[in-house]
Amino acid sequence: MFKNILTLILLTLLTFVNGAKAKVDPKNYDFTYDKFRVFYPGQKLSDIKEKYKNLKLINKKGSVETYEATITHVRYVFPLYLQVKNELVIDFYAKLPNYFIHDIFHQSLINRFGKQNQFLHKDGTSFYVWKDAEGITITYSGACTITCFPIFIHGIGNKEKALQKESLLIKLNKSSKGEFVN
Repeated sequence: MFKNILTLILLTLLTFVNGAKAKVDPKNYDFTYDKFRVFYPGQKLSDIKEKYKNLKLINKKGSVETYEATITHVRYVFPLYLQVKNELVIDFYAKLPNYFIHDIFHQSLINRFGKQNQFLHKDGTSFYVWKDAEGITITYSGACTITCFPIFIHGIGNKEKALQKESLLIKLNKSSKGEFVN
């Protein structure tokens, strides 16, 4: 009798537990890098405005304008900044969400562009640089604490060296050091 009751309880538990073997994907599992293609250096501002109605001008200095766009993935949003000169994109910088998993995002970049050309690791933060990823330089950063997560991705054209000195990445680095950047 005891064996029958125990068997019945175990079979009931196994029936309910078996349904719990559902696959759970990370939040960025279905995020594609292709969302950044519209912001590639050389793209027309008019094409971006057509696709991203929320694009807003946040700074203008001479012929260089800085815009902010909001990228939506699932129910999360994150900012992307781009510089434009003469209606063409110079570079873009996206602050990636912390809930993305670094390993998956970094591997997707390797699958797309090959192994990075430069790597720097300092104090738990890593920087990866692809010098000629489809004609642009891609810089990606990720960090690890308990888990690993992405920090940002930046893309700038390879051709005009003068524009590289005014990239968003350099401006953000200067402002983090307390230097005034306009």
